[in-house]
Amino acid sequence: MTIGIDMPFPLIIAVDGPAASGKGTIAEGLARHYGLPYLDTGSLYRAVALGVLSSGNDPASAGVAARVARELDPKEIDAVSIREPRVGAAASVVAAHPPVRAALRDLQVQFARQADGAVLDGRDIGTVIAPFANAKLFVTATPEVRAGRRHRQYVAQGVAVTYEDVLADIRARDARDQGRDAAPLLPAPDAVLLDTTDMSIETASDAARRIVEAARGADGSFTL
Repeated sequence: MTIGIDMPFPLIIAVDGPAASGKGTIAEGLARHYGLPYLDTGSLYRAVALGVLSSGNDPASAGVAARVARELDPKEIDAVSIREPRVGAAASVVAAHPPVRAALRDLQVQFARQADGAVLDGRDIGTVIAPFANAKLFVTATPEVRAGRRHRQYVAQGVAVTYEDVLADIRARDARDQGRDAAPLLPAPDAVLLDTTDMSIETASDAARRIVEAARGADGSFTL
């Protein structure tokens, strides 16, 4: 439930973390709680990956991926198709291309700088896109737990995939995300770590709200 909040300054919340850590659900919940616009930045990279795959090209082609990124219209993103396993795997490949990240950066920064603030989740929000955020969270969990969550999602969607394949994909994506030269996945120096391995979504969401409230108390950027 959204609470009444007087925010004399924009409230910008950055939520980063690896795949299936729960960052998207947590970020979306924070957006509802504070009545702020929300952007899943991973959907942008997934949309680029889908565009590359749909055109019959290789996600490893930086030039093709960058062209798709420059032509991307966020309003036309197919929210269902971008969640396919093959698209998720390709997304971490195209996300490693500096020209792709550059093409999508301004869109994300502009979203973060809205008058009242915003909530964004991704892998470089607190470090690159919105280092000016009031509150920064780095949400994580063990690869095994994250793979279990993602596998259950795929099964619910009717996708035929084994847990072992999902775990291998999670580990491969972590390696690509953490090892890329352009905006690697890592916590911002002032981000608060939230390990959701042993948490329900309700417990994790409550912990995230408390982290934001603590950040508010620390910098005084907005008051009840």
